[in-house]
Amino acid sequence: MLGAIAGDIIGSPFEGNNIKDCRFPLFTSNSAFTDDTVMTVATADCILHKGSFEEFYKKYYLKYPGRGYGLKFSMWAGSPDSKAYNSWGNGSAMRVSPVGFACSRLDEVLKLARRSAEVSHDHPEGIKGAQAVATAVFMARRGDKKDKIAGYIEKNLDMT
Repeated sequence: MLGAIAGDIIGSPFEGNNIKDCRFPLFTSNSAFTDDTVMTVATADCILHKGSFEEFYKKYYLKYPGRGYGLKFSMWAGSPDSKAYNSWGNGSAMRVSPVGFACSRLDEVLKLARRSAEVSHDHPEGIKGAQAVATAVFMARRGDKKDKIAGYIEKNLDMT
């Protein structure tokens, strides 16, 4: 989770720019946390307090406005209507890393990642993206190597 947050802050000045150079300052005056950090923390808080992902995402959205949320997510989070909007965007994958730490079995990871995604990103691709990231975090945490992680995700989550 700390890596996700650090990566978000370090990458924030470059978001939307196709930077291909590996030489850049880690922190600049333009570095800031974005919606990805806010929702990652919301995911962790929800898991720790055994809450509703929908409730926690909306609460954090209102607490930290203007952090770069997508238009459809903003409409969903700012509305009393809680119907998911069939998003296949990467938001569900960007916020899911705490799931890989919270679970002790892979089947739990897949179920909890699905639950965290489907409240807003209920398109099958949005769900698979969240499950893939949470699975990678979980498998890396238990010491699996990159090729094993990639092979498992490609075979079992139909990521071809």
